[in-house]
Amino acid sequence: MKIAILLLTFTFSIASLANSKSGFNKTLKSAEQGKAEAQYNVGGMYDRGQGVTQDYKEAAKWFLKAAEQDKADAQYSLGTMYYNGQGVTKDYKEAVKLFLKAAGQSHISAQYNLGFMYSNGRGVTQDYKEAVKWYLKAAQQGSAKAQLNIGLMYHKGEGVAQDYKEAVKWYLKAAQQGHDQAQYNVGVMYNDGQGVTQDYKEAVKWTLKAAEQGHAEAQYNLGVMYADGQGIIQSNKNAYIWSSIAAANGIESGSKNRDIIAKRLSASTLDEAQREATELHNKISSRVK
Repeated sequence: MKIAILLLTFTFSIASLANSKSGFNKTLKSAEQGKAEAQYNVGGMYDRGQGVTQDYKEAAKWFLKAAEQDKADAQYSLGTMYYNGQGVTKDYKEAVKLFLKAAGQSHISAQYNLGFMYSNGRGVTQDYKEAVKWYLKAAQQGSAKAQLNIGLMYHKGEGVAQDYKEAVKWYLKAAQQGHDQAQYNVGVMYNDGQGVTQDYKEAVKWTLKAAEQGHAEAQYNLGVMYADGQGIIQSNKNAYIWSSIAAANGIESGSKNRDIIAKRLSASTLDEAQREATELHNKISSRVK
């Protein structure tokens, strides 16, 4: 199972103004008058280079002004800049301090990031129980990434007693929101009968959802399911298609399976499978961009 990647993103409330110089100047005027929301938005404009030349140092400066007025979004955004070393010297401890301030105001992304920091020991002593605490806060607010990671903590018994049923519960919450890694994990759990009654059809259902979102390991597993007729009608052609797509996405075993299955197909069926694999791969790739 893969640990979810920390995603540090900014959200700005006046994107409609951010694309023009006049919009920037108007917002800057309000920011200079001490309005926290405007200060935060000026920071965002500098960060993105919208309506002004991109300048991370200026972005950090304005985020700090808003953060000092307890603007949670600014505290979170400045924390990400310290995490990434953009406009400021990289400093995980400072990032944690700012995430804590934002998280204390129920900022969902800050709560998630704190879970990540404690789980990985960045800026703090590694503490799985604290990681669970913060992931849970974000998960209860609907963060699919946090729900996935809570599931992983239960799956591995990190910070909590190992509990496959709880793992599946949290994976499902994230999967139902369309999180591809969670969908893949649910498929694995149903395939292996961990935390749920083994059900190959359910395994196929969730593996397919992840595969259609570009999850390479799910694409590989789906190829195997088609090859074996496990939870789905056996089809060498579909096995070839999904193995080929997995191979195109970097799964070495997908290449091996594709070549083995190709030998089972007639020349005409192989031509069809190759064409359909290319079309489906392109379709999926364009959708996930």
